[in-house]
Parts: sequence; structure tokens; C-alpha cells
Amino acid sequence: MSLPSGFLDELRTRVSLSSVVGRKVTWDIRKSNQGKGDMWAPCPFHQEKSASFHVDDRKGYYYCFGCHAKGDALTFIKETENLGFMEAVEVLAREAGMPMPERDARAAQVADRRSQLIGVMEEAAKWFRLQLKTSAPADARAYLAKRGLSAAAQDRWEIGFAPDQRQGLFLALTQKGFAADLIVASGVCAKPDDGGPPYDRFRGRIIFPIRDGRGRAISLGGRAMDPNARAKYLNGPETEIFDKGRNLFNHAPAREAAGKGKPLIVAEGYMDVIALCEAGFTAAVAPLGTAVTEDQLRLMWRIHDEPIIALDGDTAGIRAALRVIDLALPLLEAGKALRFAVLPGGMDPDDLIKAQGAAAMQAVLDAAQPMVTLLWRRETDGRVFDSPERKAALDKTLRAHLKRIADPSIRTHYGEDIKRLRMDLFGQGGARVPAFRPGRFVPKGTPLPASASARQSLLAQGQPVEEVLREAVILASLITHPALIHRFETALERLDLTGEGHNSLRQILLANADEDAGNLHDILARAAGDALDTLMRRPHVQIAPPIRNRADPELATLCLAEEMAKLDAHRAARRETEDAVHDLTGLADEGLTWRLTKAAEARHRADHPSRDDAGDMGEDRTALSNHLQNLIDGKVWEKKR
Repeated sequence: MSLPSGFLDELRTRVSLSSVVGRKVTWDIRKSNQGKGDMWAPCPFHQEKSASFHVDDRKGYYYCFGCHAKGDALTFIKETENLGFMEAVEVLAREAGMPMPERDARAAQVADRRSQLIGVMEEAAKWFRLQLKTSAPADARAYLAKRGLSAAAQDRWEIGFAPDQRQGLFLALTQKGFAADLIVASGVCAKPDDGGPPYDRFRGRIIFPIRDGRGRAISLGGRAMDPNARAKYLNGPETEIFDKGRNLFNHAPAREAAGKGKPLIVAEGYMDVIALCEAGFTAAVAPLGTAVTEDQLRLMWRIHDEPIIALDGDTAGIRAALRVIDLALPLLEAGKALRFAVLPGGMDPDDLIKAQGAAAMQAVLDAAQPMVTLLWRRETDGRVFDSPERKAALDKTLRAHLKRIADPSIRTHYGEDIKRLRMDLFGQGGARVPAFRPGRFVPKGTPLPASASARQSLLAQGQPVEEVLREAVILASLITHPALIHRFETALERLDLTGEGHNSLRQILLANADEDAGNLHDILARAAGDALDTLMRRPHVQIAPPIRNRADPELATLCLAEEMAKLDAHRAARRETEDAVHDLTGLADEGLTWRLTKAAEARHRADHPSRDDAGDMGEDRTALSNHLQNLIDGKVWEKKR
């Protein structure tokens, strides 16, 4: 369906972005200025406590300084409600009181058909729900009670019962006025091959409604009460409104819970999801009778950046995990990952929670392993690598897996981790690798090899850590408060930057000093995305006052002046000390001793300002900055002649 020219512009004009976003967030009153349409809140797209999500009502766009989510009102509705573009337009148009443009006849017919099928499914779910409350299905209610589902929980999950009747549901729906062909097309009933009247597809089963991302009933799942039934669990067939490979059980509630900070847990079936949610793990989903598909995996990543695949600790569960790995490798992107929580003793989440409680389930989730670990174990567990040929075969297999990763950065990091694991393994002299056992841990006190992040740390690289961190705070403060770039332009140009990627960030800042925060971040993300992410993720940067107080430019000005003065003082003191040490031949003479003493004093004053140094510097940051600058300008560390 095409929209007439100007329709979207009119739609965006009629609805304020803050009113759309305000349904999903709690505004930070201290930082927000409602009169100017400048609103701040914790980001609804990733877990955080600080208000880094900015909405500019006048310009009609939002931006998160943490996860870099950005867009307008339509984008926000699409991402938070998991809707298509036209669905988001319809939602926003209803809110604005604008009628949608006339659709072409074919599109209108398809939409009406889908609405009718969903209507059939909703009525079927209601009818099954009523059947569970009658006297007949006592065994079904007893089974649900045994599984720990109270009457209130059954109502929350809309659980029903399909009586063992050939046409119970079919007759109930026809009495409601639904046509027989529509009932069959919905999937709740089937037509026999001999051309007789339709019959109920679900009979003698506990019923679980399956809803889409908008909460609409699109199919049903049934658990057989007869232990001799051909299929223990039965899902409705694929229809015009249901594609089992493109939907997830409990999709909409899990998306909402994940938006509030809950981890997304992927279980195997309905009862696992229900048990997890009832125990407080409310962002839980499950595939619908199939192995996880590519569409479902992408859907999970739209809900959460790092879903946890919680699999039974039996052989079938491990096999399922390995299939997910093969599916996920080509789809990996920066920030989109999977972790695997393998339950102990062949249990499923429902078993573990009932036996040991929610705390035991939380411990399993906390111990979830990254995907590279399971990939390595798949290729090495239970095998012996005591010859060059076997080692070469392992290398060949691993290289093939790495080639399937499209993102070059992720492929590099996977290669580094696998290289480390390979060195650890072959350092054992080719001994047999023990078969994987869920819950097996490294003994306490066992020395572990340095991680890739530790090997790349500032300390490991021998860089002056404090100076690099001060550089990072200065750059991050200017990125957060771009209006200050002109004020500190000269000082920024003169800075001797040594941190990785810092020079490139400085050049972009200087070249785009007139841009506002949102546009500047877009430019930085395109031109130096990795360097920007590395900078803003440093814990030292995240706790810096200018970053935590984005709405206080005066505080940012004071802190920037202080950081620049301290950085210069530290570097001057360090250089003087290094030069003095270099000049030492035998015992230090009086002049060298004096120079070292003054350098140490200058550095001490930079680290520990006192009232004696510059009046009340404990209270006056400007006085501190001026005093430090005077130390630098006067080169106090040099002996005066």
C-alpha cells in the first residue's frame, strides 16, 4: 500500500514524539525541560539506570547515548511494538485521529480476511477456556495443579481444554455465525479427505493460545491427556495468519519484560516458558514445535541483544544447542550474541524450578556460556589430538566455522578466543579431552590464561594509564557537550593524544564543532564507530561528572578545564622526571634533586589540591584549574637561575 504525498509529514506533525515515547519510559524530571521539548529518560531499548535516552520534541527524533538507538515516532513504535512499517503508521494514525488512506481493493480484502481468521481464533480460545471450567475435565485440572499452576495462573495464560468430541468446537463456532470454510482456514478444524463435515483438530488436549507480537490469537497448541496419543504436543497448522517459523510463544509479554531489563530466556516448550514466567523470569519465549529458525533468531535479537538459550541438559538439549550455533554463526553482528545455559542432570527449567527453586535457575543463567565456548566443545569434547594430522583436521574444521562469520570484527575475536583455547589444549600434550558435562566448573584457584581484553588493556600495553583515561574523559565530555568544543578548541588541538583511536575522534570533533549532539554522534558512529564505542564504554568515562550530568554544561566546563590542566601537569612532571633520570650519571647532583622534588610537588598538587595551594580549591573548581595552569605556564619543575 502506498501513502499519499505529505501524509507522513502531517502524521508526525500531529503527534508529539514525547507522548509516544512517554508510554514506555519514565522521564527524568531533573534533566528534562518539558517547555523546550527536551526530555531525558532511561533507554527502553537496553538495560540501564541512568537517563541517557534523549527525546527532542522540536526536531522529532530520539537518540540514546548508550546503545545509539535513534529514530522518529514511527521508528519507535516499530521497534518497541515489533510492528511492520504500515502497522506502525496505522497505530500512529489512530493516535493522531487521522483516517488511513483508502487501500486498494486487493489489500483491503486480504486485511479483512486476516481479521476474520483472527476473530475465529479468539472465539475458539474463549470456548476452550470455558470448557476447562466445566465438570468434565477434572483430570486436566488435576494435571495443571500437579504442575504447579493455580487457577489464577491458568487465567493469566488463558489455558483451556478441548473435550474429546468430534465437532464440539465446530458447532459452537457455526452457532456464532462463522462460515465453515473460514473455520477450517483458521486451522482449529480440519476437513476430512472423504468430503464429510469438518471436525475439531484438537480433542482431549489442554490448550495454550499462541499470540503474535501484537497480542492477537493466531494459533493454538495442545498437550494430549492420553499417554498413548500419537503426538504429546500438537500445534495448529500453518495458515494465512500463522507461520510457526516466524513466531514465538509468549512473544509480546517477553518483549515488554525485556524492555524493562529482564534477560530474554529461550526455552523449549510452553510449560517451560510458563514455569519461568511464574518464577519471575518474565522475558521467556519458546519456538513453536520446530527447531529455532533464522526468522525466530532475528526476532529474538529484536527483543534483546543477547538471548540466553536455556536447554535441557540431556543429549537432545545439547544437540539443539549445536544446531542453533550453526544457524547463528553467519548472522552474528556486533552487539548481537547468544549465550547458552545448559541445565544439570537432564532437567528442564520447569523441573529445576520445582525441585530447587528460582535461585537455582538464576545460578544456571548466571553461568551461561558464550557461543564460542560451545563451538569449541563441539569440535573437541571426547576426542584425542595426539598427532599432527588430528590437530590439522581440527584446525581445518575451525577455520571453516570462522569463515561462516560475515562480520570481520567478530570473526577476528572468535579467532583470538579459539587460538587461546587451542594453545591451552595442545599444551596438555594431546591428552584426551573429557566429554562435556553440564555444570562442570574449573577448580577454584586454577590459574587461567589472560583474556583477549586483558592482553589489550592499557597496563599490558605499557601505556600511562592515568593519562590515557584523562584523554578519554576529555573527548567523551566534548562528545556529550559539543557546544563546548569551540571554547576548548585551542587546547584540544595542542593535546598530545596517545590513546588508541583518540586522534581520529579529535579530528572529527574539530571538523564538526557546529553540529548538535545527535548529528555529531551519527557522524562519529559512521566515521569512527569502533573507537567511539571503546571510548564510551570505559567505566572511568561512564562515571565522569560531565557524562552522568548531560544537562549541566557549567559542570562540564569546569571538569574539562580541570582535566586538561591535570593532564598537562602530569605529563610535564613525567617528562621532567624521565629527562632527569636520563641525565643521572652516578649520584644525583643538587640541581637534579631539586628538579625531581619540584616535579613531584607539581604532580602532588595536581592530585591533591588543598586550600593552601589556591585559596579554597576544595570548593572552587575554577581556582583549581587556574592554579594548575599557572604551574604549567610557570614551569615550576624547572630550577630558576
